[in-house]
Amino acid sequence: MARFHGSLAIFLCVLLMLACCQALSSNVDDGYGHEDGSFETDSLIKLNNDDDVLTLKSSDRPTTESSTVSVSNFGAKGDGKTDDTQAFKKAWKKACSTNGVTTFLIPKGKTYLLKSIRFRGPCKSLRSFQILGTLSASTKRSDYSNDKNHWLILEDVNNLSIDGGSAGIVDGNGKIWWQNSCKIDKSKPCTKAPTALTLYNLKNLNVKNLRVRNAQQIQISIEKCNNVDVKNVKITAPGDSPNTDGIHIVATKNIQISNSDIGTGDDCISIEDGSQNVQINDLTCGPGHGISIGSLGDDNSKAYVSGINVDGATLSETDNGVRIKTYQGGSGTAKNIKFQNIRMDNVKNPIIIDQNYCDKDKCEQQESAVQVNNVVYRNIQGTSATDVAIMFNCSVKYPCQGSPSFTSLFSLLALISRGCWLALLFHYLCGRWRRWKRSGSDGGDSSIDAATARPLHPTFDVVVSAVR
Repeated sequence: MARFHGSLAIFLCVLLMLACCQALSSNVDDGYGHEDGSFETDSLIKLNNDDDVLTLKSSDRPTTESSTVSVSNFGAKGDGKTDDTQAFKKAWKKACSTNGVTTFLIPKGKTYLLKSIRFRGPCKSLRSFQILGTLSASTKRSDYSNDKNHWLILEDVNNLSIDGGSAGIVDGNGKIWWQNSCKIDKSKPCTKAPTALTLYNLKNLNVKNLRVRNAQQIQISIEKCNNVDVKNVKITAPGDSPNTDGIHIVATKNIQISNSDIGTGDDCISIEDGSQNVQINDLTCGPGHGISIGSLGDDNSKAYVSGINVDGATLSETDNGVRIKTYQGGSGTAKNIKFQNIRMDNVKNPIIIDQNYCDKDKCEQQESAVQVNNVVYRNIQGTSATDVAIMFNCSVKYPCQGSPSFTSLFSLLALISRGCWLALLFHYLCGRWRRWKRSGSDGGDSSIDAATARPLHPTFDVVVSAVR
């Protein structure tokens, strides 16, 4: 009897356990199990029996999808004759609106004819703009009637890499514009011409392995950008092509240009108002007008430039070397500027500070000027193509302060003028000679006699050499 009661108790316990299991299984959410008590093998979280750890199944792990949008898939012919502008616009719209890491691709081996076009953001996740083929500007001036200042514009896109793959070319076909320039043909009125490539309001920008040639006017203009890295860029145009600045920097902060080769008809690099923390390394420049800070303060405007460091450059047969130029009547400051480790070969006007810059036939003397402060020249060597290698044309009322500072003996075994003793010429308005004033380390006044290039109170050393 006792054995019967024990068996009955065990039987009832088993029934109770089965009932509980059934109740639990009926309350499991369908997302994890089914009413029959079985669980999906594809559940979000599962037990890995091999190592007894909870893992995300591979199909549901966070992934970064990537895609490439090619202009060829949107009708671009790339034959150099067909207008591919609309195809590019369609491809850009797709690339800019696509989720996931996206590449805008211009395939290699083809030439794409384009009118003025604007690539505008913001974009969802566009990360790469690959120019592997050739972009060729329309030579019809009427194709720029809606925007005479720009050909290609990239704007309002962050975290973007523009990569030419060492084969990509941006060709402005500028000859039609140059021959109609008032600088070439004095009988023609002065009119605007497009900048070949404008990079506007971009943050965290990388430009590399790109070739730009024969721009209508400026070759690359970098405006209102922040955190920019430009490297291995080659820019070319004839030495007599007007206004074809190589890289033009405006209101841009934290930019580095390195390992690049620029030969053009105007400044190899020009740096204008609002630019801060500009680093230039390993630059080859020529032909061209050298490296310029300015012009600053035109039309009585305020201008601020600071933190410019040119460290490592070779300039060959350029019209100027390293130059700071400001208009009379402006205001603001150009400060904390270094030019160092530079080689100049047969360069006209190797070193210039001009606070009285004028691009007109006649300019009236004005009371205000952009203040030039704390400029350092270090280890600059080479030869001058003009009798005067160094000229400081500073404002009478707002003279250059805290500079020039020549260090490392300015190695002027460095700038050797043609068959002459190298002279330091500080020439001011109306042909009058004045004295450069500068505070020495002891707080005393120091200057150089422009007529004799003789240090009156030597606080720095300049080595000059006569070589024929």
